[in-house]
Amino acid sequence: MSMSPIKILLVEDNPGDVVLMMEALKAAKLHNEINVVGDGVEAMDYLLRRGKYASATRPDVILLDLNLPRMDGREVLAKIKEYNGALARIPVVVLTSSSAEADVAKAYDLHANCYVVKPVDFQKMTQVVRSIQDFWFTVVTLPPTPNA
Repeated sequence: MSMSPIKILLVEDNPGDVVLMMEALKAAKLHNEINVVGDGVEAMDYLLRRGKYASATRPDVILLDLNLPRMDGREVLAKIKEYNGALARIPVVVLTSSSAEADVAKAYDLHANCYVVKPVDFQKMTQVVRSIQDFWFTVVTLPPTPNA
């Protein structure tokens, strides 16, 4: 595993879930650089380096909630995956409270890399974060991250 920090973009509008995720990442001892945006429009601005995100770093993985204001996670996922090249290759982990079959199917139809139902318990969230870490940053070979 590389010694450089893993760059994560967390797209989450619930402040409590952001705190829970940040604490779970810290507890999992994941060496990371985490950036948080609170809605889908901000997520696309970050990924396309628009406005205040002009110098944003390309994430290694995106943790995406589905139920977001302004532009929901399904729209964000569709937009990410419609781009050719580096943006479309970023793994998107849908991390949401919905376990509805229709949401799961739609996320995979839009080319989500995986779908995880968000636990509300800190210990279970830490286990989920460790599983994400083990799979995406230990087992999987990620595409190279371009500098531009």
